[in-house]
Amino acid sequence: MAIASDSGPDKGTVDATREDIQDSLGLVPGFWELNDEDLVNEWPNFKRYALEETVIPAKYKELIGLAIAANIKCPYCQHFHREAAKMHGATEEELREIAFLASWTARYSSLLHGMDYDMDTFKVEFAKIGEHLQEQMADD
Repeated sequence: MAIASDSGPDKGTVDATREDIQDSLGLVPGFWELNDEDLVNEWPNFKRYALEETVIPAKYKELIGLAIAANIKCPYCQHFHREAAKMHGATEEELREIAFLASWTARYSSLLHGMDYDMDTFKVEFAKIGEHLQEQMADD
């Protein structure tokens, strides 16, 4: 049951949010035509993670986004993240590698799930593999 609320954002906050979108993107895209409360709540996170510097460099965020978009098969997300990755310097070789990695992760997920592979066994085996790889790296 939904509870009605009169505590939504005031008109000034909504107008300021729309102005910020306009200033940041050059226009207010149609997909930002959300209800006032969702617009005011959603925009700051989108702006932060899509347009501002965060701990993960922008090119890597966009490559990660592209890999996810490929797996969920969203043409909007694929276009957005591919073009944004290129704007942040991603090369065609990096874009091809991301396409492979996206398919590779999905493939092994399918294999493990299809085998109903035991998670505890997987964790133990991975810990042993990790130890072995660390020893090899220490020898280098």
